[in-house]
Amino acid sequence: MDGRTAGLAGGIAGAVIGLMGGAIGTYFSIKNTGGPRERSFMISLSILGWIGITAFLAVLFMIPQPWRALPWVMYGPALMWFIRWGNRRQARIRAEEHPEAIATGN
Repeated sequence: MDGRTAGLAGGIAGAVIGLMGGAIGTYFSIKNTGGPRERSFMISLSILGWIGITAFLAVLFMIPQPWRALPWVMYGPALMWFIRWGNRRQARIRAEEHPEAIATGN
């Protein structure tokens, strides 16, 4: 197997493993919700996340080589903000749906 074929196989395998990990993470994030509002929010958040990551990758592949680092400058902080915002909102929804669980620590 030459280098190009090995690189192509590695790229395909990496993409498949990444997509499977994302799908499993999305499934369990939705499955482990505590109520209907939290589940609805998590579904919306997952859809928004998948669209955002797909758009980021599309932009990354369409930009010519000298400029490919620029999307990463925006993606890193945006991803951190999105995760923090989603976690806080989910915790607030969970507290509103199950106030007794917060009081007892469960």
